[in-house]
Amino acid sequence: MPLPTLEHLVQPDRVHRSVYTDPALLELEMEHVFEKIWVYCGHESQVPNTGDYHTVQIGRQPMVMVRGKDRAIHVLYNRCPHRGVQLCGNASGNTGNGFVCSYHAWSFHLDGRVRAIPLKQAYDGTRLHTDDPDCSMKPAARVASYRGFVFASLAAEGPSLPEFLGEARVAFDDMCDRSPQGEVEAVRVCHRVMQHSNWKFFMENQLDALHPSVTHQSTGVPARRVEQRVKAEQGKAPLFFHYLSAFASSFDQWDKVQTVNFSHGHGILKAYMGLRPTDPDTLEYEALMKQAYGEQKAEEFLSRSIHHVLVYPYLSVQSPLQQLRCLRPVAPDKTLSEIWHFRLKGVPEAIYRRSLWYFNLVNSPATMINADDLENWTKGQRGLESRGGEWVSFHRHFGTDTEHDGVLYSSKGTSEVVMRNQFRAWSEYMAPALQAFDPAAVPATAAAGA
Repeated sequence: MPLPTLEHLVQPDRVHRSVYTDPALLELEMEHVFEKIWVYCGHESQVPNTGDYHTVQIGRQPMVMVRGKDRAIHVLYNRCPHRGVQLCGNASGNTGNGFVCSYHAWSFHLDGRVRAIPLKQAYDGTRLHTDDPDCSMKPAARVASYRGFVFASLAAEGPSLPEFLGEARVAFDDMCDRSPQGEVEAVRVCHRVMQHSNWKFFMENQLDALHPSVTHQSTGVPARRVEQRVKAEQGKAPLFFHYLSAFASSFDQWDKVQTVNFSHGHGILKAYMGLRPTDPDTLEYEALMKQAYGEQKAEEFLSRSIHHVLVYPYLSVQSPLQQLRCLRPVAPDKTLSEIWHFRLKGVPEAIYRRSLWYFNLVNSPATMINADDLENWTKGQRGLESRGGEWVSFHRHFGTDTEHDGVLYSSKGTSEVVMRNQFRAWSEYMAPALQAFDPAAVPATAAAGA
């Protein structure tokens, strides 16, 4: 059955449940969103040496990011042009001075150009010759890096990486600026979680300021009790208690935390968690920052009001804690999330350990915080697959937010402007794919609008 038109899927204050459940819509998302926009591939520090590679999925396409002999980073389709065998079977490694296919030993330079073909004379008189681009590994149409973070686009045309990121560039600026050397490096251990839900659940959840006091109460409240007891007994409590107790903030407290929502669906949840204690380790770190940048600039970097930055539709960056979560959609109800941690170069080990606590206590697959979210998203997916209703509501504080120069500012921290802004971007990406469909062919449940 033909797909509904855009206006029957996305309305200003609600969306149709099929945008989370329809396999045909996911295929269109892959083609018109994930395989056209700039997608995060990895950090330059993951491939420091010639021949180092890291495999990555862009939409439906298996890709490999590799460091070339010229020190440039290339992003190539992970496919031998002969019979289609993937050239890199591991998640990461070193391929030496070139790629060699394990099936028929075709070999390629690190930039993907064909290097040698066994029994080359057997192709004499055929249409195949080594000057033909079809003999080489196909490169991504565009590759670019920002502050060491590597992105690729499979579309030859479109916005540049800085244009795509827009104001969301602050995610990477904030992370790197917190190093006295202005750089970070990836921690090689990556958590991977297969979520049994549509990718949109994750993106909507990250800046949803209402859910923590409900979803994470079972963790936040006990953590607060222990934190208060430790403070009473010892005069202070380790910062990691605060990582968890902050989730027990009241609705009124969350309403005071503003979200800022940009074009392309990107957004920021401003800071709500105090991360500048006055212990000796922090004071040593801040002294290094002042030495590197001067007192005024160091204070600017250390006092940015950021907790989350979203790069829509697949990236969540918690820059003050050097965490990055990247989504790779697999099916309408299945999404792989990769959870990466970064070290600030040139800082005391204690500062790294402080952020590592957050990585393990909040963002790892073993935490109670993550488990609570995963359960809700799974139940949400199952609910939307039912016939219990056709629409998903985004009415909270609808019509009360402020827009200035295309940027939407929430009137309240719990406003669902985050979701409305994301679907505004989704609509822009998907409009070319959906505008040709006939409204007369829309399923009655979607067209009814009730």
